[in-house]
Amino acid sequence: MREILRFHPLYQERVWGGRALATSLGRALPAGDPIGESWEIVDRPEAQSIVQGGAHDGQTLRSLMARHPADIMGPAWPGDRPFPILVKWLDCRERLSLQVHPPAAVAAELQGEPKTENWYIADTAPGAELIVGLRRGVTRGQFEQAIRDNTVEHCVHHFRVAAGDSILVRSGQVHAIDAGNLILEIQQNSDTTYRVFDWGRAGLDGQPRQLHVPSSLRSIDWTDFEPAPMRAAPTSGVIADCAEFRIRRAVLGAGERLHLRAGEQPRLLSVVSGTVRATGEGGGTRAPFGLKLNRGDNVLAPLAGAFTFSAEATTIMLVTENFSG
Repeated sequence: MREILRFHPLYQERVWGGRALATSLGRALPAGDPIGESWEIVDRPEAQSIVQGGAHDGQTLRSLMARHPADIMGPAWPGDRPFPILVKWLDCRERLSLQVHPPAAVAAELQGEPKTENWYIADTAPGAELIVGLRRGVTRGQFEQAIRDNTVEHCVHHFRVAAGDSILVRSGQVHAIDAGNLILEIQQNSDTTYRVFDWGRAGLDGQPRQLHVPSSLRSIDWTDFEPAPMRAAPTSGVIADCAEFRIRRAVLGAGERLHLRAGEQPRLLSVVSGTVRATGEGGGTRAPFGLKLNRGDNVLAPLAGAFTFSAEATTIMLVTENFSG
């Protein structure tokens, strides 16, 4: 398998979502309730990415992982092991709930999955914020009292963001995304979220959304105070590095190229601004013209293939790697 894999997005209705995936990324969204998430690359029992175009058009990521694990991930990867990363776009028209994902040490006890994730801010409204971690000095007892008093907002760490900023949110860090942010989320393959507080909001059905306070309190890292984001920069460099993955920002001027050699490792490529042409060995994954990737596109480059990404204008790509164990 030596072809770049591109997938159909899976759109998810969310009470806090909107239509920014259409207005900012040019997507054709389904009509109806607000769209908060687009699952771009996913291999889970309840959600499967389906290949869009090319030799594997219409096949699921799971079927490809089962038949070609060595080509996609490497010779040691079992065919029944899921793809380890989930990539999403988040349109946060309203603030998300205050939540936490369980750390590995307690996830099994709570029958959940750990989830470390990285947020890249593609667009943001003036004054929009993120919430990650606790305010310095806040204790578990103070936090629990604040839940009862509806004053949790004063216990968590707020900071403003701009387009191009990012932050790594580890399992155990309490967090929320403020209204007005369009975010590319690259995360462990997990869908375990515990809501600790939801600002008094009702769900799409008009009823209060379920909270998971005991599980949240068990999961929160009570020593995590005021983490700092990675601020936007006009240069290439690593923006996130953890045990689960590494993300590099690749800034390409018009005509510049990014080369991936065959046999190194699988990688995910995310275009967050600009446009590139992706070609492979022998001239292209879609010979003779190659595959055009625009802002918002996310693709999987299997380990077995060699690929070149050529920028048509100034382009920023995120390269996710080091996730194959």
